[in-house]
Amino acid sequence: MILSPKQIRGHQLALVSWILLILLCIVWEMWLAPLRTGGSWLALKALPLLFLAKGMLRKDNYTLQWGSMLVWLYFTEGIVRGFSDTNQLSAWLAITELALSLSLFTGIAVYLYPMKKAAKRAKKAASVPAE
Repeated sequence: MILSPKQIRGHQLALVSWILLILLCIVWEMWLAPLRTGGSWLALKALPLLFLAKGMLRKDNYTLQWGSMLVWLYFTEGIVRGFSDTNQLSAWLAITELALSLSLFTGIAVYLYPMKKAAKRAKKAASVPAE
């Protein structure tokens, strides 16, 4: 399938957001504002994002679909910690996590939407009996 320029930009947005989200999770919990001095085991929260690596780089539809569901965990953490964390830096990092998770989801959706639409059309055309 030939990708439209919009889909290419969507994948690029998803890829950049994904990389930045991984980096943010690690740097946040290890050096910038860890829950405990010296780093926190919460840096491991970046691990599930690494499972997306192969699919993100190869533009695998299935991986991107489950990645679009996984990203809502990071969105939720961003909301909770952004509005409840007493450490000001940590709260701002959480808001950044929120923004990156939204941009990752948006990029994935922009990339996948035309393919899902074409698959629905093909399924509908296949189910119509020939006369």
